[in-house]
Amino acid sequence: MSDERKVQEVLARYVRATDARDGKAQGTLFTDDAVVQIRIKTGQGVYEPFGEPLVGGAAVQYAVENFMEPHPAGGSSHHTTSDHIIEVDGDCAHLNAQFVVFRVRARLRPESGTGWPADAFGAQGTVEPIESGYYDTKLRRIDGEWKITRHDVLMDMPMAIPGA
Repeated sequence: MSDERKVQEVLARYVRATDARDGKAQGTLFTDDAVVQIRIKTGQGVYEPFGEPLVGGAAVQYAVENFMEPHPAGGSSHHTTSDHIIEVDGDCAHLNAQFVVFRVRARLRPESGTGWPADAFGAQGTVEPIESGYYDTKLRRIDGEWKITRHDVLMDMPMAIPGA
């Protein structure tokens, strides 16, 4: 597998761990001194930091496990990434990719023995886009494995946290 494909796979594992709310899996993708910063768009191509950066894989794991909202029954999220631009220079790499996050809300199957109503057809539930932006990520190969050293999440929209 090419280095470019291995770097792209790190991002694929990152978004799957996010969707699964698997902090341990996500944390292992980062170095101990990696910096993760969410940035919100404030103008054309201008982003400002949102909150304090996370430092290290353990902090990423903690954030996923303690600050990400759990999915409700029948709920999940689905991250997609596209238009990956990957540059590899020896043991260092830079990855930039677009992302869209979808909120998935499956209708729960009726508990009665009758099943779905007669007029039900196709997928039961809703899928709606809720976030978009870019991942701008630096990686380093350590003992043959690509790890994230810097991860900027460039949000297209502002963010709010209740009580903050």
